[in-house]
Amino acid sequence: MIQNEKLLTIGQFAAMHGINKKTLMWYDEIGLFRPAAVNPENGYRCYSYRQSAILETILLLRELDVSVSEIQDFMKNRSAASLKILLEEKITALDQSIEHLRSLRKTLCSYHEHMETLLTMDLSQIRIVDKEERALVTVEITGETSFEKEVEMITAATKKCQLRRLHDASYGTMLPVESIYGGHFEDYTRLFIEIPDPTASVFTEESAEPRPRESAFHIQSAGRYIQAFHKGPWKEIPRKYREILDFAEAQNLTLYGFSYEMGINENVIERMEDYITQIEIPVS
Repeated sequence: MIQNEKLLTIGQFAAMHGINKKTLMWYDEIGLFRPAAVNPENGYRCYSYRQSAILETILLLRELDVSVSEIQDFMKNRSAASLKILLEEKITALDQSIEHLRSLRKTLCSYHEHMETLLTMDLSQIRIVDKEERALVTVEITGETSFEKEVEMITAATKKCQLRRLHDASYGTMLPVESIYGGHFEDYTRLFIEIPDPTASVFTEESAEPRPRESAFHIQSAGRYIQAFHKGPWKEIPRKYREILDFAEAQNLTLYGFSYEMGINENVIERMEDYITQIEIPVS
């Protein structure tokens, strides 16, 4: 027994650290964290308050998903330097998890906004809305680009943006305003993916060096936009664009830049006849 030091029972020590006493028994059995003393008469484990810092370090590492074997290796060669290295690794991993959760939250908020639109708005109306700036990664397409090639390109762009899945971000197509005025409503020139966190680095396929924000993204500027919705197959969208042109002329508005199209209800429909495409075009 340690002299002149008050010891705690296994139950008291476990309660102080918010864990089950069976955890302490297991840590003792595997040699990870041993009691300060064992009562020779009854075999009860006793712990010293001074052991709290070590146990809290072990519990913190376990909460960070550090394996028991890794913690055992650390405990055998415990030092400020080894703990610093281990914590730096876990801080980096934690930062990545936080970034993913932020992106996931933004995606969920976008889905929620789309559902709110479906449930509360008159989708037959064309309106003017104010939009915030957003950063897009784009890939160029032509009328000759096959659907299979588009899928391949957008998948590659998703990986390049360090997104885990395509649906971690909003995506759609871009149609130049010149094509709209010219009546060429199917002359799409780009696919886009909205980056949930544009402050994160974007990497090229050829290099691991981060690209500057201006060259990495297409910036969809903030400002006033015409917003309209088309329900039905894509082949019928030209009809909605003619309505948009009539609306813009009546309101003395000029379209510029690109039209940004994206589906907003793909995850709640079965038939293409129910598909809703959101169309947004900047105006002056």
